[in-house]
Amino acid sequence: MTSQAKVSLSWVRTVLGQAQRQGIEETTLLRAAGISPRELENERWPIDHITRLWRAAARLTQDAGFGLKAGTLVGPASFNVVGFIVQSAATLRQALTVVQKYQTLISDGGRFQLLAGPQTSWLVYHPRQGDLAFSPHQIEAVLAAVVSASRWITPVPLKPMLVRFSHEAVGPLAGYREVFGCPIEFNQAYSGLLIDNEVLDTPLPQANAQLARLHEQYAATQLHALAQQLGLDETVRGWVRTQMDARPGPPAPSRADAAAAFGLHERTLARRLQACGTHYEALLDGVRRDLALQHVGDTELPLREVAHALGFADISPFYRAFQRWTGVTPAAWRNQRGAPGSSPA
Repeated sequence: MTSQAKVSLSWVRTVLGQAQRQGIEETTLLRAAGISPRELENERWPIDHITRLWRAAARLTQDAGFGLKAGTLVGPASFNVVGFIVQSAATLRQALTVVQKYQTLISDGGRFQLLAGPQTSWLVYHPRQGDLAFSPHQIEAVLAAVVSASRWITPVPLKPMLVRFSHEAVGPLAGYREVFGCPIEFNQAYSGLLIDNEVLDTPLPQANAQLARLHEQYAATQLHALAQQLGLDETVRGWVRTQMDARPGPPAPSRADAAAAFGLHERTLARRLQACGTHYEALLDGVRRDLALQHVGDTELPLREVAHALGFADISPFYRAFQRWTGVTPAAWRNQRGAPGSSPA
């Protein structure tokens, strides 16, 4: 199990609460998931614990729409202090940026990435599972929660233009349309919401910069304290991102570079990352993927320059990597998003 991936108890209670609303008592659900009630004394749970909880809840309720229902009924308490910052944000885009920044306080079992385009933006959710594969209900609850959370801050509830899921449908299509109010696509390369930029950038009536700063100071303190507990994998991931921002171009930072930066032998670094459930090449690949989605979708850079910035010596391996990440070529991704500059030259 990747022990560094944890979920806050507030999000755990989202699952427990929805199960109770459907007649499943807390002790019954915990027992079915193989989790001791004493775990409720812990502020954060390993990601595999809550995955078992989602699976048990779906099994006991026999409800194909369990994840969607759980997501639509979340309140500010499910997001800890992040919920208070979101409610003071100037725009929905700023609110989503706050969620990205402080996502770890809610859960580091997944990450949001906001990919801006000329007229629309994708809010993509990247799950980070442990030993157990995520239940589709987990991902559906997260995206439904984004739409539901918009009710706290926007005059009109958010209606995405399109929703994509990386898994196949687990319930009737009507259930998805009722939650999202837009076309739904399944078995895609990623899960996310397509949102009109006008919706994202409309000023919000309850914006309070002073209150937002106050809550953000507290959140930053919490994040710093939590960072002290993070494993080596997250620290190395951050180092890789910093290195690629500071000196783009081939060669990409190597494992030897990382080991030297942390004062470790390469084998020691490899062994410690393996204990975290990962390896250096996977961390580098993840950083490259995030930067690739950003650069290809958000900029006018020729694709050859994007490949160079990500440390690829040639455009061919970049194309192969991008297709592995998304299922489409960089040019197709850029064209689908309406971004200019699709030429690879």
